[in-house]
Amino acid sequence: MKTIYLVRHGQTFINRYDKMQGWCDTPLTEQGIAGAKNAGKELTNVDFDIAISSDLKRASDTCEYIIEENINRNELQHIATPFFREQFYGFFEGMNSDEAWRMIGGGHGYPRREDLFTHVDIDTVKDYMKEADPYHDAEDAQEYWKRVDKGFEMIKQMEGADKILLVSHGFTIRSIVSRFAPGQYNLAHGPQNASITILKMDDEGKINVDSYNKMTLDA
Repeated sequence: MKTIYLVRHGQTFINRYDKMQGWCDTPLTEQGIAGAKNAGKELTNVDFDIAISSDLKRASDTCEYIIEENINRNELQHIATPFFREQFYGFFEGMNSDEAWRMIGGGHGYPRREDLFTHVDIDTVKDYMKEADPYHDAEDAQEYWKRVDKGFEMIKQMEGADKILLVSHGFTIRSIVSRFAPGQYNLAHGPQNASITILKMDDEGKINVDSYNKMTLDA
């Protein structure tokens, strides 16, 4: 059984300004760096066997801050991979979030993102996004999971890696929780920056969600 500590990256400037941030990237803010270090302190005594992150800099940097605080800091290998990148938002990258979600959900009767995520499953939201993108560059559910599933297959094949640090992104974490724990958590809003979600993966690759969006392991 593998335990995956799935952490959202620290706050970025685009997060602070409430804009869409998928494959586009901005640096961590001071608050974001502090959040990453706090997550590292919370996970200090978890003897990780491997550290994995999205290859986007905000996630990779967050991973490094967490590693610096870990008891295995001198031995931990950090693998940065595109498999666990955020959803690609296509045309909507960098757009004001409320405006983008109005364009994505408005034609289906959900002009507010809270209503959209309350009433529509996340994979359908991905399909709505690609449909609303004038260039149709945004990832739909099939494209998205084809990529992310490669990441989980990589983890499944890692022999001897029982405790895994995985740093990814808000919409990706929400997507993973929605897929493997449908209806168990309120996903109308995404996980907090630098929050911890814990997954368990058995030898067959089956995933369960133990906890979601916690700032401490004891919460």
